[in-house]
Amino acid sequence: MSRAEEVARTPRPLWSLGLLRSEIVMTFRRWRTLALLAVLAGVPVLVGVAVRIETGGGGGPDGGGGAGGPAFLSQVTHNGLFLVFASLAVTLPFFLPMSVGVIAGDSLAGEAHGGTLRYLLVAPAGRLRPLLVKYVTTLTFCLVSTLVVALSALATGALLFSLGEVTLLSGTSVSFGEGLLRASAIAVAVAVSLTGVAAIGLFVSTLTTSGIAAMATTVGLLITVQILDTLPQLHALQPYLFPHYWLSFADLLRDPVYWDQLEKNLGLQALYAVVFGSAAWARFTTRDITA
Repeated sequence: MSRAEEVARTPRPLWSLGLLRSEIVMTFRRWRTLALLAVLAGVPVLVGVAVRIETGGGGGPDGGGGAGGPAFLSQVTHNGLFLVFASLAVTLPFFLPMSVGVIAGDSLAGEAHGGTLRYLLVAPAGRLRPLLVKYVTTLTFCLVSTLVVALSALATGALLFSLGEVTLLSGTSVSFGEGLLRASAIAVAVAVSLTGVAAIGLFVSTLTTSGIAAMATTVGLLITVQILDTLPQLHALQPYLFPHYWLSFADLLRDPVYWDQLEKNLGLQALYAVVFGSAAWARFTTRDITA
């Protein structure tokens, strides 16, 4: 037996922190990733400057109803911390999931197109391990991109507006420290909301060797499902669409917290992750996508 055959036959651990670390570093060093993060960081700045110009630093604009962006924007001039909530509400429907779709869609298809994926498949666990590493890397991007939006919004809100006690949607007031903790919890909830998109993008990435096609397909699916979620004729189907409970993070700004919608969102994202993760595994382990 040759040395190369011996190495190939040697059992390797299913999980490798070194491989994961290398993949994360490589992903966040790419200009595309940095450009996406820069755009995401710029959105809160644009929102904050627009609110500042519109109000002239005085009282806030008339508040909108509901728990979405308009309701948060009405509070920004009173407390810059609300720019975090408003920015996440603005970026979650499109900017954040689109960025995740780009990263997830290109994760395997881009490697296959570049001819580098075949080098990861030489070990006995060579197909499952890269799949897990790619998904965890995409989940890392979900968290980092959400934190980039939140931190940019916090810095912009502190610079343009005052910070202080936070008046919750239920009408009670909490200290700035507790408000900051709730903002952190909201950022995590938003990141969790993107796990379904990440799994869908990973599955699409196993269907083609073209990174551009995988990215375009994932973003196209995202837009299509978002449209379907707005059609009243499909109200019976909408609770099963992955973006349906995305804005449930606003319930973390109530006292007491409303957990019902948050739990439904968590369960729905887990379902999409399992279904499309399993589909990605089945496709990736049975087809030669590097051909």
